[in-house]
Amino acid sequence: MKPKVFITRQIPENGIKMIEEFYEIELWEDPKAPPREVLLEKVREVDALVTLVTDKVDEELLENAPRLRIIAQYAVGYDNIDIEGATKRGIYVTNTPGVLTDATADLAFALLLSVARRIVEADAFVRSGEWKKSEVGWHPLMFLGYGLKGKTLGIVGFGRIGQAMAKRARGFGMRIIYYSRTRKPEAEKEIDAEYVDFETLLKESDFISLHVPLTKETYHLIGEKELKLMKPNAILINTSRGAVVDTNALIKALKEGWIAGAGLDVFEEEPYYNEELFKLKNVVLAPHIGSATHEAREGMAELVAKNLIAFAKGEIPPNIVNKEVVKIRKPGFE
Repeated sequence: MKPKVFITRQIPENGIKMIEEFYEIELWEDPKAPPREVLLEKVREVDALVTLVTDKVDEELLENAPRLRIIAQYAVGYDNIDIEGATKRGIYVTNTPGVLTDATADLAFALLLSVARRIVEADAFVRSGEWKKSEVGWHPLMFLGYGLKGKTLGIVGFGRIGQAMAKRARGFGMRIIYYSRTRKPEAEKEIDAEYVDFETLLKESDFISLHVPLTKETYHLIGEKELKLMKPNAILINTSRGAVVDTNALIKALKEGWIAGAGLDVFEEEPYYNEELFKLKNVVLAPHIGSATHEAREGMAELVAKNLIAFAKGEIPPNIVNKEVVKIRKPGFE
């Protein structure tokens, strides 16, 4: 008899086909996340769980999952999962690193360009008919933005995605500085990036791009104090986690001109609506689509499947997050 897995959302078919060879699948087909009471009910009867960042896997859920042996996260980040709670129960947690690096870096750079060159604002000006009404076909001061060549890009978090962002910026002739928990000497040489302390990065950067996980240390990493240290012409890009930035402080900074603009793909709550923020013209917004390419999402589905299959075979999953769990329970369902 195959172990049973509950998948909390429709994922690309390539992953489903791989998983169904080893597991009995129950798939939640509604685009919305399963209600809390449904998730609590489902985990009582499954051996494996495939989750998204919007699925809260906390102490209550883990207590209600007596058969659960592995949680395969369909994401790189896993701040929605109580890792400590899972580990002490011998539950393996995996994620999907690497395959979404380029897609997320592409989106971060697209946001940077969109804010710098006021593309969304200009698009709305044309579509609304305001351009036609203005009777001004071209003007030297119309929709002036900021160029990239020779400007300084500050990257906070210099892992896979941060480094991929740096490589893209190099192609535009930008200077790269970064701040990270640990220095990356090899990457510094390869990309010609300079390590600086956090305060220096805030003060010197024309553009700042955030690529850190959400932890107790990074919660509201960018707040009023940090925003006031930034240049008045600085642009902030966030494709990491929404709560890394204090939204209220950011709104104040954008309205009062402490910084020039922002590009956001992530928010403190998702889905999200904030009328005060959304009225601002100097911010470009996206609904958490950093990894939303066919290639990345299919790659993520394949990694989820490979993690689940390895575990079912009694092997340590290739993308295990809580490696210490191996000391508590061997992989597999025996």
